[in-house]
Amino acid sequence: LACCCGTAACSLCCKCCPKIKQSTSTRFMYALYFILVTIICCVMMSTTVANEMKTHIPFYKQMCKGIQAGEMCEKLVGYSAVYKVCFGMACFFFLFFLFTIKINSSKSCRAHIHNGFWLVKLVLLAAMCSGAFFIPDQDTFLNAWRYVGATGGFLFIAIQLILLVEFAHKWNKNWTAGANHKQMWNGLLALVILILYSVAVAALVLMALFYTHSEGCMYNKVLIGVNGGLCLFVSLVAISPCVQNRQPHSGLLQSGVISCYVMYLTFSALSSKPPETILDENNQNVTICVPEFSQGLHRDENLVTGLGTTILFGCILYSCLTSTTRASSEALRGIYAAPETEVARCCFCCVPDGEADAEGHAEKRGGQTVIYDEKKGTVYSYAYFHFVFFLASLYVMMTVTHWFHYESAQIEKFFTGTWSIFWIKMVSCWVCICLYLWTLIAPLCCPTREFLV
Repeated sequence: LACCCGTAACSLCCKCCPKIKQSTSTRFMYALYFILVTIICCVMMSTTVANEMKTHIPFYKQMCKGIQAGEMCEKLVGYSAVYKVCFGMACFFFLFFLFTIKINSSKSCRAHIHNGFWLVKLVLLAAMCSGAFFIPDQDTFLNAWRYVGATGGFLFIAIQLILLVEFAHKWNKNWTAGANHKQMWNGLLALVILILYSVAVAALVLMALFYTHSEGCMYNKVLIGVNGGLCLFVSLVAISPCVQNRQPHSGLLQSGVISCYVMYLTFSALSSKPPETILDENNQNVTICVPEFSQGLHRDENLVTGLGTTILFGCILYSCLTSTTRASSEALRGIYAAPETEVARCCFCCVPDGEADAEGHAEKRGGQTVIYDEKKGTVYSYAYFHFVFFLASLYVMMTVTHWFHYESAQIEKFFTGTWSIFWIKMVSCWVCICLYLWTLIAPLCCPTREFLV
């Protein structure tokens, strides 16, 4: 009751579970809300679920008329329903963004509301998502909200890419710090770099084999060559003498991570591109620019879609949660921690338990042990946390509804090729390369400014 209706931190489970920090439990609960609404959006975009409900729910037609959702609940499915639900979720997070601006102490009244009252906030979220269905002049609302969603979605993509670059620099900086004391870290660095570049080169070769054809696929040929050349270019820049003199911690590990991610985005873009057809010697249409073995996998389409959707939204949650840490928040503003403070460890993203225990005291209230780690001050920006989830809500809305091909969108065809998804992913490749390249050449362009990467 104290967790749901009061200010106590949520202990989540029973006392046999490992201890959890107050800041972690709060972010976990908001992530659960986000996952819940995302699942609802996926269900709304599923024609399979809609047909099953019509078949197995008795009095389905009468129920839809009773709640004024149309004769077959058509107002509760499709892209317009997803837009309305995501509008409610975005408003929820934006409201808390405004409410939590400039909170520096967890003892304030606003901080208690942010960290507790979970049942009240769940009711508020449900009311906002439901209330969006009663907005007057739906056509005008949907047209305007579509542009807001596209803008927010692109901003979230930019944040994801910045965090990836920050992750690569943090990894290299941490393991390089260990190499100064133990040669083992040099061996690990060399092994990981070899693996990363092997994966990138293998991906480039496989895409050239399966996504090109001698008589077509000009887009694929050019873009595979361009992205492969860009990865080689940034790798050479990373180890160039001028960059090394200014940034000794720059190296092939970062460029290897970026190269692998660019190859992944290239593969994802080529998979999302509509296939091309040519006439063969028998004057019959033949599909090209897609792997031949993929044309017989239609029976596994739902399994592939479900797995791909899970991976995608797992990445979204990772971006939302990691972007709220001090290091990531500072990296988004171009500030990086000094390398002398690094302690090399394999799991470099996690804070050691000793540091966490030193920051606060633990309290037991009959359930899971909660460490109150914000007694001296907040460990992350509450307002920024909610703003990132606000952008993530818009990104989910645009992604689930196939961005600018919303009228024919279905969750079962989540990975069916569309030109808008293809170009969004391809442009993301180039933005990622540009962001990483800027972190390398910025100290050369601005020699009077201190860059610690």
